[in-house]
Amino acid sequence: MLVFLENLFIFDVNLAWATAFESIMLICFGISWPISVYKSLTSKSTKGKSVVFLFAIILGYIAGILGKIISNNISYVLIFYIINISVVSFDTVLYFINKKRENEQSNKVEEK
Repeated sequence: MLVFLENLFIFDVNLAWATAFESIMLICFGISWPISVYKSLTSKSTKGKSVVFLFAIILGYIAGILGKIISNNISYVLIFYIINISVVSFDTVLYFINKKRENEQSNKVEEK
């Protein structure tokens, strides 16, 4: 019966499971990024941040998006990639804003 349904709807059960697990992974990773952005906004500091790490994460999400496009496996999961890369990119922008603020404060202290 299941084989009939698979053929009828051209539904790949393995692909469906793989997509579901990929979504879960992206959601789990995605939960941490808003927390990181909140920390960057409230602390106005780069302490505990690594710009190299942020760029590595962005590169990883780009690779994931390109993998979906190249394999012609575009599904709802792409939305999670886009949300996550957007939030990490925003956190990266906040890193540079906070770094500039820290440098300006450091220069003011040195001038006194």
